[in-house]
Amino acid sequence: MKHIPWNDGWYFTPHYEPRLAALEAPEEGLAAVRLPHTVTMLPFNEFSEQMYQTVSGYLRFFTPPEEWRGKRVRAVFEGAAHFAKVYLNGALLAQHGCGYTAFTAELTDHLRWGEPNNLTVELDSRETLDVPPFGNVIDYLTYGGLYREVYLEVGGPAFIDDLCVRADMDGSLRCLPRCENAAGHSLRLAVCGESGEELARWEGDADTGEVLLQVERPALWDCEHPNLYTLRATLLREGAVADEYNVRFGFRRVEFRPEGFYLNGRRVLLRGLDRHQSWPYMGYAAPARAQRLDADILKFELGCNAVRTSHYPQSRHFLDRCDEIGLVVFTEIPGWQHIGGDAWKAQALENTREMVLQGRNHPSIFLWGVRINESADDDEFYRRTNEIAHRLDPTRPTGGVRNFAHSHLLEDVYTYNDFSHHGDNRGCAARGSITREKDKGYLISEYNGHMFPTKAFDCEDKRLEHALRHARVLSDAAKGEGIAGSFGWCMFDYNTHRDFGSGDRVCYHGVMDMFRNPKLAAAVYASQRRDAPVLEVSSGMDIGEHPAGALGTVAVFTNADRVDVYRNDLPAGSFFPAAEYHGLAHPPVLIDDTVSPLLQSQEGMSRRTAAMVRQVLLASARCGSALPLPVLVKAAYLMLCKGFSREDGLRLYGNYVAGWGGQVVRWRFDAVKDGRVVASAVRCPGDTLALEVNADTDTLTDGPSWDMATVRIRAVDEFGAPRVYCSRSLTLRAEGAVELIGPSAVPLAGGMAGCYLRTRGEAGEGRLTIETEGAQPVRLFFRVEKREEERI
Repeated sequence: MKHIPWNDGWYFTPHYEPRLAALEAPEEGLAAVRLPHTVTMLPFNEFSEQMYQTVSGYLRFFTPPEEWRGKRVRAVFEGAAHFAKVYLNGALLAQHGCGYTAFTAELTDHLRWGEPNNLTVELDSRETLDVPPFGNVIDYLTYGGLYREVYLEVGGPAFIDDLCVRADMDGSLRCLPRCENAAGHSLRLAVCGESGEELARWEGDADTGEVLLQVERPALWDCEHPNLYTLRATLLREGAVADEYNVRFGFRRVEFRPEGFYLNGRRVLLRGLDRHQSWPYMGYAAPARAQRLDADILKFELGCNAVRTSHYPQSRHFLDRCDEIGLVVFTEIPGWQHIGGDAWKAQALENTREMVLQGRNHPSIFLWGVRINESADDDEFYRRTNEIAHRLDPTRPTGGVRNFAHSHLLEDVYTYNDFSHHGDNRGCAARGSITREKDKGYLISEYNGHMFPTKAFDCEDKRLEHALRHARVLSDAAKGEGIAGSFGWCMFDYNTHRDFGSGDRVCYHGVMDMFRNPKLAAAVYASQRRDAPVLEVSSGMDIGEHPAGALGTVAVFTNADRVDVYRNDLPAGSFFPAAEYHGLAHPPVLIDDTVSPLLQSQEGMSRRTAAMVRQVLLASARCGSALPLPVLVKAAYLMLCKGFSREDGLRLYGNYVAGWGGQVVRWRFDAVKDGRVVASAVRCPGDTLALEVNADTDTLTDGPSWDMATVRIRAVDEFGAPRVYCSRSLTLRAEGAVELIGPSAVPLAGGMAGCYLRTRGEAGEGRLTIETEGAQPVRLFFRVEKREEERI
């Protein structure tokens, strides 16, 4: 079966009319578009969600080549949000009621030969639809459009329709091929390694129901070594190839036990985040490179080993990348709290079937979510979703996300949204207080989120508390008995309905902003990495950010052994990971006293005297002359018994506390690993402003669809420290073979911003210029390559 990308040459109208399905050629008013496509571009925030809730139309005019005669022709739509009707030359071919799974329209019997054909999609994106996830309010935007790719399948009457692979860690391989019109054909199955070498083979009748293969000593798929193989299926007729079908897979075994999650017999603590599939401006309609980048960010920047695709199945490109890098995936059927009537449930059952059939060959998927997120118990309904998942894929367990204790457990794993942490209590509830089921797995599927939404431009203390709340839950979940792991809500901020968020159509629940720039909380996850040094200081060390100029506790998120602190190049102490977060491999380092070490090293004080002097100095900063009685007693003791004078106090205050009117202090934080400094950070009020700009690629490929570069922008000072409160406007200018997605002027928020560049359908050079007042312009250069595809 030949796969032909079919993403160019489409026409779009935001208002569908039935007459469009009978057009013989494009007419005025239809806009030429390329897929993926969104029904409308949205502002970053402050808009109405009604903007994308339309019944729109997509049209594709084509003349089928003569060599297609006698062959089977199908159009595969990977994502059409949300209710699609597909017409060919006015005839209704297919209907599909889920915006998150792929579907196929059979074109064969309705093609006109030697003349143009009109394939039209009537696409309903209104949230009044009686299909999941609709029926009540939803805490995320659902957008609209043909937002994933479309391709044609063209092949002979005999073809391989599906190939399911169940590969176990012992090297056994259960293959379930399904062939159509294959009487008199034979089938060859071959397992191939990474370099293409053949490791096992079988050949027999094409109507075989199940084939068993064995690979000796396979390289297993796991989070550290995601080894992949290919199963090549070849349909043969008298020795000639009639069709080919390849599936990529991994040998591995997933299992939940009461004590945790096991991958290939080894317990793995799941540490992940929940992910929406959305971007600023374009909503869902982002191409393969952007989908894959999110997986890379989760694994390589945030140090996660797991992700939950909340609250619907997501792009195959995202899943493919999770397969490649060893990021395990908990995916679930579409929905958000609401359960509808019989027709609604029937669609949810079909969604379950499609989710499993379309995802079961991905080794990264370890858990099927077969409940509607945070819905009430409905035993009859959920018995059926579980039955479908277990029947179609007996190798994986099922779970179902609930937000209340003692829910009926029909799944294999009790997956629970634990929002019990409110700052001064334990990070998560004890498993036994949530479910009495002791013989099944238990997983925390969400935490934090709406409990403490935090903007990148919030005050320093709030940003620190946001980070520490993530650290507390992660730590306590890791220590909790029988907890397999946890998924934080969520990876990044996202657009939402007016019923949620901060009134501006944004939920600020992420550890990153919408452009995937990290907030401080992202460092909690990143610091659990082992592959590269991490050092993130929670404070700018600016006295005006804190009451009375007292810095309070400073947190450093690092994977080093300790942090050495210097004040104006004088040693201010060595600090170690905090014991109260010992559930983490790398707990935060909490620095609450840089004064006492300096008093000891520079003034020759004993530890006891230095601690007492520090208390007096800090209390003076907070209270002035109205010192509390216990502090007055200590001050009197120092003066009477240790010989301190008022002038001594003023000098020590100016030298070591540096309150209002004091000289600017330069702080340096050194991360020390195995006895050597592996990273350093300087905090000091800077004099200059610079833009730190990072693009995920400098080479774009315009091929099966348009390509996109993600550009992340941060304002920094001369020390490389973020300028969190810089809110200047950026001017963006794209030239050459690339163009901007979104506005040409964007504000810095939390000192951060971003933009996206897309290809224009041509090869060549492209350039992006970023300018703002007070900083040098930044120019990025891109090479756009054109990959020619078969065009119909």
